[in-house]
Formats: sequence, C-alpha cells, structure tokens
Amino acid sequence: MSERIHAGLERLFEEHRIVFWYDAAGDMRTEFETVDLAGVAKVEIANNEFGLKYRMLRQEPKQKFLLFKDGPEPAMADNWLLDVQLATAVFKADQAAIWLAELGLPAQFETVVRDHMEFYRSSARIEALKRLIRPADQKSDVLRRMLAVCVGAEGELDTVVEELLGQLAAGREDGLKLIERANLSEFFWTQIKNAYGYTSDTPDFEDFAITLFQSSYLMAMGEDGALNGEARLIFQRWKNNRLGAEAFGALSAEYQDLLKIEADVKGRSLKSLRPVDHFEATDRQIIRLLVDAMASQTVSASEVVKITRERRQSHWYATYKDIYLAIAHAAEFQQSLAEANLTMSSPVDGVKRYVTTWFKIDQAYRKFIHHMQRSGQASLLGALFESIENRYTTSFLLAVNDAWQDQIAKLDSWNILGHAQQRDFYLDQAAEFRRLKTPQKVVVIVSDALRYEVAEECLREIRKLNRFDAELTPMISALPSYTQLGMAALLPNKDLTIAGDGSVTSFGMPTQGTVNREKVLGLGRPGDRVKAMKASEFMDLRADEGKALFRDHDVLYLYHNRIDVVGDKLATEERVFEAAEDAIEDLTKLVRKLTSANFSNILITADHGFLYQHRELHETDFSVADPTGDEILFRNRRFVIGRGLNETAGMKKFAPEALGLSGHLDILIPNSINRLRVKGAGSRFVHGGATLQEVVIPVLRVGKRREEDVGKVEVQIVVSGRSLISSGQTAVTLYQAQPVSEKQQQRVLRAGIYAEDGTLISDEHMLTFDYTSENPREREMPIKFLLSRAADNFNNQDVFLKLQEQRGKTSHFDDYTSHRFQLRRGIATDFDF
Repeated sequence: MSERIHAGLERLFEEHRIVFWYDAAGDMRTEFETVDLAGVAKVEIANNEFGLKYRMLRQEPKQKFLLFKDGPEPAMADNWLLDVQLATAVFKADQAAIWLAELGLPAQFETVVRDHMEFYRSSARIEALKRLIRPADQKSDVLRRMLAVCVGAEGELDTVVEELLGQLAAGREDGLKLIERANLSEFFWTQIKNAYGYTSDTPDFEDFAITLFQSSYLMAMGEDGALNGEARLIFQRWKNNRLGAEAFGALSAEYQDLLKIEADVKGRSLKSLRPVDHFEATDRQIIRLLVDAMASQTVSASEVVKITRERRQSHWYATYKDIYLAIAHAAEFQQSLAEANLTMSSPVDGVKRYVTTWFKIDQAYRKFIHHMQRSGQASLLGALFESIENRYTTSFLLAVNDAWQDQIAKLDSWNILGHAQQRDFYLDQAAEFRRLKTPQKVVVIVSDALRYEVAEECLREIRKLNRFDAELTPMISALPSYTQLGMAALLPNKDLTIAGDGSVTSFGMPTQGTVNREKVLGLGRPGDRVKAMKASEFMDLRADEGKALFRDHDVLYLYHNRIDVVGDKLATEERVFEAAEDAIEDLTKLVRKLTSANFSNILITADHGFLYQHRELHETDFSVADPTGDEILFRNRRFVIGRGLNETAGMKKFAPEALGLSGHLDILIPNSINRLRVKGAGSRFVHGGATLQEVVIPVLRVGKRREEDVGKVEVQIVVSGRSLISSGQTAVTLYQAQPVSEKQQQRVLRAGIYAEDGTLISDEHMLTFDYTSENPREREMPIKFLLSRAADNFNNQDVFLKLQEQRGKTSHFDDYTSHRFQLRRGIATDFDF
C-alpha cells in the first residue's frame, strides 16, 4: 500500500505545489508518517489554518507542502483553507480510494467500493474481480461481477444462480452469506426479479429454487409458471450441464415430493410428458404409459422406438437406460413378429426365411430379456414381460418350430440341400485357404453355443471396426446338436461315432479336450503345422508371442466358451443372455488381437445353437411319452442315445447313417421345442435337438482391409421458409443424410444459436444421430431452440445456428456446420414464451 500512496502523491506533486490529505477513517497516520517525498514538507492541520496559510503563501511560496488532517474533510463553511484547497489538489488515500485505484476504476465508481467494504477485505476477491471487469462496464456490471466472485462463478447472473443452486444442493450457504456481508443482497434480489420474474416480500434462495423447478416443469408442458421464459432457459442450461448434474439430481429428488409430482404426472398424457425430464417421476410415468400403450397396441412400434430415443436426452436416462432399451427391443420384437409369415414350403425355405428375417425375433427377445435383467427394475416391465414371453413362446418359438418339424418329419437323412453341413466345415471352408495357389494361414474360432442371431450381432460389431470386414453365412449343425459332436464335426473327420456316454470319436480317436482335438486337426492336410488352444490362453499372450504363433503355424483352432458354460448350469442358466453379450465383446477383442498378430483369415463358428425361454416351463413344454428300446445309454433334455430305440410319439428317430454317423446307436429327438425330463438339469437353456435355433449355426468370415473404411453419418440443417427468427423460440429440422450402418457410424453434435462474436444466445442441445431407418423421413430430428435474454443485444443482426463436434475426449468443440439467420424481434424475450 505504501508504494501505491507514494506513487499517487508523486503524480499529484508533478502538477500541484500543495496537496491536502484527509484521513476520514482515521487509519492513514502510519502511512503519512512513513511517506518520504523529496522536496515536500509534511505538515499536519490541527487548528493552525491561519499560520499554515501565511507560511505557504507568504513565507515559503515555492515550497511543496503535504497537508494531513486526522479526520474527514470539513464542510465548506468550516474549511478555513478552502480557497487554497480549491486551487490545489486533494489526495484521497482512504482504504476505499486505494481499492478503487487498484481496480483501475474512475472516481464515479466510488460507491461500488465504499458501500460494499466487506467484499474488498480479501485480496483474492479483489484479484478475481480485476480479472472479470471490462473497460465498458457500468456500476451495475461491476456489482454483478462482485456477485460472481462472492459465489465462485465466472460469468453473468445465470452462472451466479447455477453456482448457488450447487451450493444449495450441497447444504452450503457460504456464497449467500458473503453476498449479505458484502451488502449485495438487495442488489442480488433486484437482479433476480428483473431477470427471472421472481417476486417475494421476503425473498429466499431456496424458495426461488423451488419456484424455478415448478415453473420450468409447467412451462415445459405448455402451461404458465410463476417465473418467465428466461428462468426456463437458465434451468434448461443448468440441468443439461454435466457439471451441475449432481446438484440438479439432488434438488430434483427433494422437490419432487414437496411439489407432489408423483401425483401430478399420473394425470398427464404420454404426449405432454415427452419433453419433460425435470423430475425422476416423469421418466417412471413415461415408462408405465409406454408399457400400457404397447399392451393395448395404441402406439406403433416405430413411435415407441422414437420415444425411447428421445428419452436419451433425459437427465434420468442413465438410471432407466436398460428399461428404455428393453422397451425399444420389445417394440422391435412385436413389429418383427407381426410382419413374419411363419410358414415354409421346404427345409431349404425354412432355413432361408430364418436367416433372412426370423432370427430378428430371437434377437429382439434376447435383447429385451437382457436389458430387463440389467435394469434391476423388472417390476416396471412386469406386464410387458408377460406379453412378450407368451407371444415369443406360443406365437413364434412353438409356431415356427412346429412348422419346421413338419418339414423334418419328411427327411430320410439329415441333409438340408444348398446349405453347408458342419461335418464338411474343415474340408470346404477352413482348408480352402490352404489349397490356394499360395497357401494362406487360417484361424478358426469355435465359440460354444454361438447361435446364429448372436453371431449376426457380432458381425455388426466387427464391421464397426476400422478396416475390418466380415460376412455371415448359415451352416447346418450335426445332429444331435450338442458340444461333443459339434466340436468333432468341425475338425477333419472320418467315421464320426457317438459312444454310449455321449463322447465322440473320429478316425477312431477321441475328440474331447484341446489336446485330442489338436491331434485330430493334424490329420487334415499333410505338412500343415497346426495348433489348438483355448481362446483365453491366446488372449493372455504377449504381442511377440502372438506373432510367433502365427509364424510357426498354418492352421490355428481357438476354443471360446462363454455362452454354453453359463447356460448349461441350472444355477446360472438365467444369465445366458448376459453371457451372449459378453461373448460378442470377447470375440471382437479376439479378432483385433489376432489381426495384430498378423492373422488375416479368420473364421468364427459354433458347435451348436440353443433354445432359451426365460420363464419357468409348463408341463406342456415336456414330451408326454418316455423313450423306450433295447437299451437307453444317454439322455438329456433334447435327445436320447440308445440301442434298438423304438419309434416314440412326439419324437423323431434317426439311425446313425441317416445322420452321417458311424456306429450302431440310434438317436431320438423330441419334436419341436419339447424337452425330456432329466432330474437336476436346467430346462430353460437347452440344445441337442433339431429346432432352427439349435441347428442353424453361423460361419463368420472376417478379413482386414488396407484402406480406412469407417466414417460418420452426415447431418444437415433444414430450414423451411425464410431464415428469420422473429420470436423467443425457433424450430429447425436436422436431417441425418445416411442411415447408420457398421461402416457409417453415429455422429454426436452440440447445437446452439450464437451471435457473430461467439456469444451463445439460446439453450444448447447434445444430439446423437444414430437413425438406422432407410426411410429419409424417419431420419429427421425436429429441434426447438429457446433464445436467452442475451439475444436482445443482437436484435436486427445475423446470428448462426451452429452444430459442433467434440474433439476426441477433450473439452474442445470444432464447428461442424452452421446456418445463418436474421434475428428480428419486435418484443422482449419475456413475452415470447
């Protein structure tokens, strides 16, 4: 401080011979006594005015004088040195004047300091205020910046409110207390009233917060609230800002009960609640209404999917994400089932229809059950689950496989013309790479129980990887469709023979276990260097070990077991759809690691598929008759092995040669989806039979491309009519130019309206463009923007709707595209809502 006083006095003495210094607060004596200015005489005014005047004007007319008075400047009538003072200068060095000088503010701003002295008793607050002050600021601007410093905000009044809401949620009052100590409360509440329309005889911030929640909730549904449109806008921005998410959630939960929102939403329609996410109760009610609408079929599947997509913008989406996904998949299930013609003219036709469209019903059912389980809130979906489960079992699973059974009954041998057979897989598909003019190395991944529809999802995930391509074809599994036979059939094979305990030999050798399978694999092509191992063992290899494996081997078989190991146990079978999701993730990672180890020819297949029904089975799901014959050697839920087995009602008998097997044991397969009773075994997850879900298995061919082939969909701004904004809100349509596919991936953009200088003048939206529809109209996204009060400063100017894209995981956004509008509004913002 002494340095600032010294510099200030020196500047005055450059122009004046006499300088007066009044110590109104009585706290400047030490500074006066300390100051030492060359050529300046320091004199105190203490009832010696006439003597001082004579000395300064007569005795020492060229001497510089610093006149110090301990106390305030006297009134003009009492100031005996007034004529001298008016001709010279007064040095103001009280604390307020020093702070004012430190801020670089002119004298007319003195009240900004003097009326709020407590604010300036912190050097940190002064430094923060200095950073915020702008050259064009008026007194009210400086006071608003003081409010921002009090609460730890950086911007205008809206950021002050957002920070105070955060403190309120955390149970803190330090910001409000400092505002009060700094004598800023009256100014603060005047600003709140002017900006947001809040009025109260005894204003209180929590009362304001409650009113803000209630008004915003009502205005979102087109009703009047106690506050104005600017309040709705600040609420939207705060709610959608991830930095305020925790505070919003806490206050919303508290005020939901206070405002009786649970009761209110029960009287609201689905349409009115769609744009609302102010309280968690709205999402729960939307879910109930969606479930009811689906049960009564009063809303189309496409509309259900659209609504669940819209809810991704909800604050509560993360809480209910799996519920919404379950509902969306249920809608897809209903639509796929409604469009399906579950008849077939031949086994070939049945397989063709299954791999073209019917598999989607299995897939949608699986995804529905999986997300219902993950949600942990299955009670919300109880009625929908009952409907989906009943329709899946009765209208699809039983119906399609009864029709399929009619075709199987006509077969003399297990051979579906025109489709690859599992027992020919090694010769026709794996060894194909070794027969090329320049033999190529190949890796086969055998994923236990990877049924066709799961592989189709896996195909899409692999195709999302940059420079990866894949194609999926069906293959018919060996029968019975169980692990030991399926694994043996995928290897080079000869004289496949089932033993009485269910084990299988090939070339007269056992095929159970990795060691035995590697020996059989070695019988495929003379000279081929082969290796069989578990997929998990390969994933544990270091990069150099993986490349060495590629270098030293020509044919690699990897055995992956995620689905079957979970589904085949009574205690865990209900988690089989979770295991299917894990299997897809495993296989995608496995493919990436294989290509990193230089493998470029990858085949993914399965030993068999499976049937799964989530609900406990009824008596009607089990075969009525028990198998009989000379000797029953082995039985599980879906097939029987024995000698001299009798034809049995509800089952189809196969001799070994009809199944392409050696030996003398007969096989019985229950018709359609029926199970056999087996003590202690799970009955919901089964395989071994001849249903489409069990025997149509995948062959997924994966390759690597040289060029990058993954991009993002394009998004365009569509404006109908003139590019003019004439009210407090404007609507535009954003159009996704291409449907999302594996190679054309989603794009996430931030949308807002900006002035030419970059000032945001509307609310912001984070938007995900991931529409998959081929119909262009179903890829349109209508968006409404609400203008802020800041827009008033840019009336009759050009403004810009900007779509911006986040750069990686940083906090920076790059401009993606924009559209110019003219802002021409005749009335203020508050009247536009």
